[in-house]
Amino acid sequence: MGTSSAVRKEAEALRREIEEHNRRYYVLDDPSIPDAEYDRLFRRLQEIEALHPELMSEDSPTHRVGGNPVSEFSEVRHRTPMLSLSNAFSPEEIEAFDERIRKALDVDRVAYSVEPKFDGLAVSLTYRDGVFIQGATRGDGATGEDVSANLRTVRSIPLRLPRDAGSGDLEVRGEVLMFLADFEKLNHRQRAAGAKEFVNPRNAAAGSLRQLDSRITAQRPLRFFAYGVGTPDPAWRTHSEVLDRLSGFGFPVAGERESASGASGLMAYFNKVGALRDRLPYAIDGVVYKVDRLDWQQALGFISRAPRFAIAHKFPAQEELTEVVGIDVQVGRTGALTPVARLKPVFVGGVTVTNATLHNEDELRRKDVRVGDTVVVRRAGDVIPEVVSVLHDRRPGGTTPFSMPVACPACGSAVTKSPDEAVARCSGGLFCPAQRKQALLHFASRRAMDIEGLGEKLVDQLVDAGVVDTPADLYGLDIATLSRLDRMAEKSASNLLAALEKSRHATLQRFVYALGIRNVGESTARDLAMHFGSLGRMMAASTEELESVPDVGPIVAKSIRQFFDEPHNLQVIDELRRAGVAWVEGGGRPAREPGKSKTFVLTGTLPTMTRDEARAMIEAKGHKVAGSVSKKTDFLVAGEDSGSKLSKARELGVTVLDEGEFLKIIKALE
Repeated sequence: MGTSSAVRKEAEALRREIEEHNRRYYVLDDPSIPDAEYDRLFRRLQEIEALHPELMSEDSPTHRVGGNPVSEFSEVRHRTPMLSLSNAFSPEEIEAFDERIRKALDVDRVAYSVEPKFDGLAVSLTYRDGVFIQGATRGDGATGEDVSANLRTVRSIPLRLPRDAGSGDLEVRGEVLMFLADFEKLNHRQRAAGAKEFVNPRNAAAGSLRQLDSRITAQRPLRFFAYGVGTPDPAWRTHSEVLDRLSGFGFPVAGERESASGASGLMAYFNKVGALRDRLPYAIDGVVYKVDRLDWQQALGFISRAPRFAIAHKFPAQEELTEVVGIDVQVGRTGALTPVARLKPVFVGGVTVTNATLHNEDELRRKDVRVGDTVVVRRAGDVIPEVVSVLHDRRPGGTTPFSMPVACPACGSAVTKSPDEAVARCSGGLFCPAQRKQALLHFASRRAMDIEGLGEKLVDQLVDAGVVDTPADLYGLDIATLSRLDRMAEKSASNLLAALEKSRHATLQRFVYALGIRNVGESTARDLAMHFGSLGRMMAASTEELESVPDVGPIVAKSIRQFFDEPHNLQVIDELRRAGVAWVEGGGRPAREPGKSKTFVLTGTLPTMTRDEARAMIEAKGHKVAGSVSKKTDFLVAGEDSGSKLSKARELGVTVLDEGEFLKIIKALE
């Protein structure tokens, strides 16, 4: 039974529509339909082709899912050799290139087409009468590998060109690469599957394109950018026109391409793209300059392995090899311990690198970095240099795995690590020199001890001058000491001392929050204060007793217990008490049982009270204040200029109160 005309037309329409959506998504980055609708169209085309095999065609989008594995790639002889480019690294070399071009052409000024140099895998795509028939790698320039089946899976490569592309053969040349965000997602999947990670996007793209099983390639997020053709149409006059035509045929081309004139114009473009480099979605390793006029390109010709009319201006390498001469552990402002490799000096990313981060203990063990190893070091822009991988085949004998310290290198306090975290941390938060500034700023913050005037610049001065080591030292400051600091007049010093004096009269909730115990925020500090009533009972509580406090789970309880088990922290707390920091302690009462407390959210500006005052009224009754609206919210207290929280509350059916209604409700609640 033959295929009906209606079915044939539907299949053709589906192919055109799916390819247009591929172009909008992968080329223009402007999808026009949801993924679910795209999937529906794709499944319908698969159904038609399954029922009517005679409608299958090589240019069908269904061929992008990959086919049966091949045993090996066959060779492809390039009609026009795919030559590499000569490289330049300095302004002097660019001036010499421009001078050679001008002299050879006997002209005063040359217009160039300039574009980023993609860091991927060069390929050629052959189309016959507008249909993709073959794709090959560059190989040695003369002969490449036939990877047609794999290239069909790359959705940014059109399988059929529009009618204005003409008839006959067209060879499109470009780069297969992987966007940086897609590369990170791929490596995340590799880690989750226990598979080997890729070193960089270029290796990932090359490895994916050379899979013998195209179904694997189809699962990899590859992209294609066109940068030229094998033999231009005789009607085309410039390289810029070639790229415009390819873009019109549906091929992605670099959005950062421009025209430039003279060596100064080339250098201006190089500097511009260099500044943009770290914000681009893909990796580039330089820029390419090409004489724009095609007849001038032909006149200039080629040397043995490169065209005379083009040159690659390379950025400083972002990856290099060097040797690990030691491994240190640094302590950050929040107490996080970071292993750092000390390296034999190496020039990478435009600077000499002597240290590179190993991130954390889990990463260090996964990469198995050891002293004496030869490693790949990467530095991109302002990013901290990192050790990417180890060349295990160069490892000398006698190396041993590195072990993280059990005591903080900065203060000797115990090192702790939660089972759900990759980062190890120093437990001496109030005492540790590495955490000193961060601890002081948190201690003085408005919702903690509220020491007005103690900002970041002043904390820097106090710590750098050796005046303050711990929060307890703040209460020993005097006018004479403060007046010696930069920009600290007597009035400012007096105001700070007054704020310190005021902060001595605290509440247990504020004090507990000010200690900076990991995982203990304002709400948890309030619940702990209400539950125990005194700091002594809280400090003596077992992990099990801490877990009996509402919303305090095993991880938070462990953080609290570890903090109070560190003698250095107890020493600072004792010094604070002796400095006169005090609060009224009660007998303590359990916080409201789950289900009996109400949850409020505050938004906007209230007529007669601040949100802090409203919060205090709510918490005094043992109820909770949350930061965002959810299904668990009981009341939203809304003032003027309420924003998205009000819309969310109405959407979820949460009761909305003005200030008057709030005061009535809070008075009526137990």
